[in-house]
Amino acid sequence: MPDRALTLEDFDYALPAELVAQAPAATRSASRLLHVDGERLTDRRFVDLVDLCAPDDVVAMNDTRVLRARVAGRKPSGGRVEMLVERIVGPGEAFAQLKASHLPRVGGTVLFDDGARATVLARDGGFFRLRIDADRPLDAWLEAHGELPLPPYIARPADASDAERYQTVYARVPGAVAAPTAGLHFDQATLAALEAKGVRLALVTLHVGAGTFLPVRDGDLDTHRMHAERYTIPASTVAAIEKARAAGGRVLAVGTTTLRALEAAAAGGRLEAGEGETDLFVRPGFRFRVVDRLLTNFHLPRSTLMVLVAAFAGLGSIRRAYDHAIAARYRFFSYGDAMLLERATPQRE
Repeated sequence: MPDRALTLEDFDYALPAELVAQAPAATRSASRLLHVDGERLTDRRFVDLVDLCAPDDVVAMNDTRVLRARVAGRKPSGGRVEMLVERIVGPGEAFAQLKASHLPRVGGTVLFDDGARATVLARDGGFFRLRIDADRPLDAWLEAHGELPLPPYIARPADASDAERYQTVYARVPGAVAAPTAGLHFDQATLAALEAKGVRLALVTLHVGAGTFLPVRDGDLDTHRMHAERYTIPASTVAAIEKARAAGGRVLAVGTTTLRALEAAAAGGRLEAGEGETDLFVRPGFRFRVVDRLLTNFHLPRSTLMVLVAAFAGLGSIRRAYDHAIAARYRFFSYGDAMLLERATPQRE
């Protein structure tokens, strides 16, 4: 890491627009995989992940399910409003982003075509706390009336195929507004092949919030604050990791959300089962306690996720990997290809 303080400029790169994947690969496991091990870069296929894992390794995955969180509404005056639910916080209440020509004030309302109504209870920066009066629980109401919130760099509306392909095959706990995209590459055959090899599969839950779409507005990383997200670490996952450690196995986190959940739950020095909220911002110099390897997609320039992967694999390695991926025409972002990163500092506590 350089002696000077790092800024967002250190995590910038120029990406040709045509490399932003607008649709998933024909089949989930048909993606490419760039293996990044220090200075060594190896072009592979995603199915090679099975060969790159060993018996007694753990593959930890985020089982959150994406809500149909984007809903079109209108103000009582008739003006158009778009609501993107960030998370459900209680019966009939949610945090959300609102997009309109003139945003409603506290006490204002948003009307929906089915007769439901949202009332603004409070505002905190770019997020609104809403009470939504609907004819069913909010998750069921969103499923009936909402759309999948594809990221803004996918320049098309969500269609029927996204209902399947923008969910992992192991998604089971509704609550996210963005997919844990590293997991989109797995199909049932790949998961079965890992288990047949003796790899342990373990689950965590972290509900990816709308804050994942928010840009970093300050070039000084020390002043950036992450939006909090809820996570759950089951006791069975802690037991699987402890058993793998005893046998000499490694922990591979599928996606940055899985890594953040595991490392947040180990902030006290030891991985603990339970639920909580995390606003963990992983930057160069961060001390990893759990994760040895990270499977991840390619991330937006100048983003907190670029900072995270640089902290994990080393800034120099990430810069070389991204230069190589662009030259080799890898596909980028949510529906793009994947990287397997080896940790730059493999020593564990």
